[in-house]
Amino acid sequence: MSSDKAFPPQTQDQQPGLQHQMDPQPAVAESYKPAGKLKGKKLLITGGDSGIGRSVVVMAAMEGVDGITILYKDDEKEDASESAKMAEKHGAKVLLKAGDIADYDFCKSVVDAHIQEFKTIDILINNAAEQHVCDFLGDIDMSQVERTFKTNILGMFAVTKYALAHMKPGSAIVNSTSVTAYKGRPDLCDYSSTKGAITAFTRSLSQQLASKKIRVNGVAPGPIWTPLIPASLPKEQVEQFGQKTPLGRAGQPSECATCYIFLASDDASYISGSVLHPNGGTVVNS
Repeated sequence: MSSDKAFPPQTQDQQPGLQHQMDPQPAVAESYKPAGKLKGKKLLITGGDSGIGRSVVVMAAMEGVDGITILYKDDEKEDASESAKMAEKHGAKVLLKAGDIADYDFCKSVVDAHIQEFKTIDILINNAAEQHVCDFLGDIDMSQVERTFKTNILGMFAVTKYALAHMKPGSAIVNSTSVTAYKGRPDLCDYSSTKGAITAFTRSLSQQLASKKIRVNGVAPGPIWTPLIPASLPKEQVEQFGQKTPLGRAGQPSECATCYIFLASDDASYISGSVLHPNGGTVVNS
């Protein structure tokens, strides 16, 4: 688990960041004990190359998912390949699809490729995201705002739209929102807004799909040690990242991914339209 010590100062010059460049490396499946909760399931995940997504991929394979498609950005190949190797060690077959989630035709092609390979989608996890710090709205780059919305919520709409044609009763969708959707963050106005949209999307879609027996839930992480952090925050904020939470430290992907596994499994068979909050003790109105 993460300690309450400061992280080494570090930055990355691209979004959403690369896991292999991080120090220390995020914990992926530390102490996780599988129980066969997802045996034989097929998973499609966006942003499964690193951070929380990688941890979900590995834990899902440990739980018996035997077919996984990972959507990732072109420049994240090294991280995506490592995620695939880690999942394959647990018996899963992994299909890697590189491209831009803001390209709706690409989103459809990923779904089509997954179906051709694995025949069905039992679990859809919408996790891809980017964030950019801006202290004053008057200085914000509107093209960047548009890009953040395309990556974080519009791409999620597209992937889900195309996936639904292949999801049967009993399937599950889990969306990544954020603690910022509930408490805000002044230097992440556009990112927080997309996460609020994702929370509303989750609640609305859960009601729409209830008659089809497809569950839709979300996870709202607090400060988790992922590539997004050194890729978007100044060095001085990276050093103190997560220390203002009630638990006094940042979380690790391994402490967050368990929420996704639970919501995707039959253990959560009577839960839909809900959001779990692995955030270090921050109380929010959920």
